Amino acid sequence: MSTKEYKHLTPEQIDHFMEHGFIIVKNGFTKEKAEEWTQNIWVRLGLDPNDKATWDRERIHMPWHRRENVASFAPKVWEIMKELLGGEERIDQPSGSWGDSFIVNLGTDALERQDALDPRDLDNWHVDGDFFVHYLDSPEQALLVIPVYSEIKHRGGGTFIAPEGIDMVAKYLAAHPEGVLPTGMSFTPSTSTYTEPKDDPGYYSHLEEVKKCNKFFEITGEVGDVVLLHPLMLHSASKNHLRIPRIITNPPVSLKEPFIFSREDPNDFSLVERKTLKALGVDKLDYNITTERRRIVPRSRAMKDKLKLEEEKRLAELAAKNANSGISVAPTPIQVA
Repeated sequence: MSTKEYKHLTPEQIDHFMEHGFIIVKNGFTKEKAEEWTQNIWVRLGLDPNDKATWDRERIHMPWHRRENVASFAPKVWEIMKELLGGEERIDQPSGSWGDSFIVNLGTDALERQDALDPRDLDNWHVDGDFFVHYLDSPEQALLVIPVYSEIKHRGGGTFIAPEGIDMVAKYLAAHPEGVLPTGMSFTPSTSTYTEPKDDPGYYSHLEEVKKCNKFFEITGEVGDVVLLHPLMLHSASKNHLRIPRIITNPPVSLKEPFIFSREDPNDFSLVERKTLKALGVDKLDYNITTERRRIVPRSRAMKDKLKLEEEKRLAELAAKNANSGISVAPTPIQVA
């Protein structure tokens, strides 16, 4: 057992992370920062915040236009992220920034009249990382991070997580050192020649496996909260029955080198590595991949490129209008009847 001491993580946070695979950092960034970054979100969306009839999409994944280092945007969170990952020297610095690639959950008229689903019946269960071949030690997504830009209430479209899924996914990845492809709501061995993942005998369906889980958490919170989760956390978008716009991002943080599960000194294990080993039921693991690491062009790339061009056009039109009028327009607040 590690005897390492931490400066920013509390013993309670460490215990919670080792038990459940996540922690919530309250007031991780300021409400002023949130307002600054979201001030033009409705212009970018091309929707009227006060007219739900214009809300033509349930959930929208927006592209980014600006970025800022986490160290200045959310310094307390940055310090905790460093401790979870074993120190700043292990983090790939270009990934130590956040962008305004908001995920907006607006719900639908029909959902306002429906009861919340059992978490097992949600249709979006997955593990993040659609841009690389996954291994147990993959450095590309070392933490799942959820900064909260709008208040999220119960039944308000918050992310659901299934901590038991960490054990299930870790064991699957440990059994597939050849790597697996992220194919929608599933994994399939990267050596597969099948078109449909379900045709492969090594196919792993997140949607099916999550039904074996018994413990779920609904992420609710206030503006400025930041949720830090183990990278193998099973999670799903939920339905926004309240139709109060839910706004988050999910910026990945990467490591310079893969996780190491065979360190000689237990104090050298990061907390993420320790949680992975706990999920496998071992103190250490000699793990070696058998194929070459590689990146993947996400299927969502083309859509985000298209959305970015559309957003840039609307922002340029707003800037021209304001310049011609000589009037400084204040940000439009979110108002929901």
